[in-house]
Amino acid sequence: MTEPRTLPIDTQTFEQVRNAGNVYIDKTPYIEKLLRFGRIFFLSRPHRFGKSLFLSTLQAYFEGKKELFEGLYIAEREEEIARSQRREPWEETPVLYLDLNAEYFSQGFEVLENCLDMSLAAMEKRYGSEGIAKTLPGRFKAVIERAYEQTQKQVVILIDEYDKPLLLTLQDPELNEANRSLLRAFYEVLKHCDRYIRFAFLTGITKFSKTNLFSGANNLMDISLLDNYAAICGFTEQELTDNLMPEIERLAEAQKSTVEKTRATLKKKYDGYSFSEKGERVYNPFSLLKVLAVSAYKYYWFESATPEYVVKSLMHNVYPIPDLNDEVEIDSDSMQNFRYGGTDSIPLLFQSGYLTIKKHLPKLDHFILGFPNEEVRQGFLKNLLPYYTAVDDSLISKSIGTINRALLSGDIATVIEWVKKVLAGIHYGNIPSGEEGQPLREYYYQSVLYALFYVLDMQVQTEVICATGRVDMVITTRKRVYLFEFKVMTAGTPQDAIAQLKESGYLAKFSKTKRSIHLVGISFDEKTRNVGAWEEEVLS
Repeated sequence: MTEPRTLPIDTQTFEQVRNAGNVYIDKTPYIEKLLRFGRIFFLSRPHRFGKSLFLSTLQAYFEGKKELFEGLYIAEREEEIARSQRREPWEETPVLYLDLNAEYFSQGFEVLENCLDMSLAAMEKRYGSEGIAKTLPGRFKAVIERAYEQTQKQVVILIDEYDKPLLLTLQDPELNEANRSLLRAFYEVLKHCDRYIRFAFLTGITKFSKTNLFSGANNLMDISLLDNYAAICGFTEQELTDNLMPEIERLAEAQKSTVEKTRATLKKKYDGYSFSEKGERVYNPFSLLKVLAVSAYKYYWFESATPEYVVKSLMHNVYPIPDLNDEVEIDSDSMQNFRYGGTDSIPLLFQSGYLTIKKHLPKLDHFILGFPNEEVRQGFLKNLLPYYTAVDDSLISKSIGTINRALLSGDIATVIEWVKKVLAGIHYGNIPSGEEGQPLREYYYQSVLYALFYVLDMQVQTEVICATGRVDMVITTRKRVYLFEFKVMTAGTPQDAIAQLKESGYLAKFSKTKRSIHLVGISFDEKTRNVGAWEEEVLS
């Protein structure tokens, strides 16, 4: 087998990828598409999905760095593209690059001010516009005009993670509004300087159209859900075949498997993202490159942790986590309509990459959303638990192993003891806004237990519909079936819960099974916010 190649796992600079001889999956055909399609664009994609690398590729292209594109698609097309635009091939253009990928915007308004100030200072030094204007938006406008006057060429503007200062301040309305006001004035410059702009490309997670940041910039074209741009970030199945077969073969050898089985595993764990009605599905590039580099399957996308704003949105909006396991139906407008401070978390989950398009219903213009793959489903639920219960990762990991063995052996008492430890971690800081001092609702217990049980790698269902109602939770193992019914103590006892299970009609499904049936009634104490009493009845 050949020597391992270098994969650009954490490299977000196109020039570095090319100069270092890293494997590069050619995304330059999209440059030609963009140039022939329009002039000012916006792209929404999840974090760690290759947005920054694509922006860096655009920067190198517009700066005329021909040598970096040798052997790539755009190198063969540049002369024809240049003729159609009535310019010289590889013409150098002034590029203004603004990176808002800082991690500390939640620490205060000055973080955003300093970020913009430092970026503008570098631009001003290059084009000699220091001192022309005082305000940040004014300085941005001045540097665009000065770059145009100095070079006699329209400028290119690239903005990475335009919405990061807003996402990281969702739970601080005052700071969020201050950041929003500054960014609104800053981005308004794009409208006022339109005649100086040759090309602009902005990336982010949330859709710009509903944030009121671009109210006047009607020339921005959102390509996020267009079929022709579905694979602009991420890797398609064909791109794996064309570019990464040596690494896939190495992974298969390390796992003592075949190439066919290895590709099927990769698809199950890391593929499945869809960003358009009919567009091709893509792999998460970060996770895929990481597993190929180290030849081991893990949930690498969560190494950078679940973004806190996603979890806080779910908790603030009182969203039942088990509902995410079912496919979620949402109309097209709502899917793109995440409102800061709004009550619907689904658009944010889609735009952040935790849900993806499973199907489009054209007559209704509705979308069916669901988890894209195993990595996201498992990783998301596992990473939710510490936020909901304030229990550290080590206890979660230990409880998962213990509960798994107890369920397999039929030891429900051990399961309950560990459930108590996890639920004991729930404190007032985890309770949805406006419910401090109020009894926790049933959905909250169910959400925590569902997330806990699901990561056991067992079959878990919630709110199972049956003849006369619903069963709160069903867990199935090879030898046993557990039916759980939850009550708060003011609404019923464990005995009432078991009686309800017997009356549900669900037991008829197992009339011929050889597995033992465990009926488990749990009553939650609203004062202690934990299991108050429980009872089990085992049916042969």
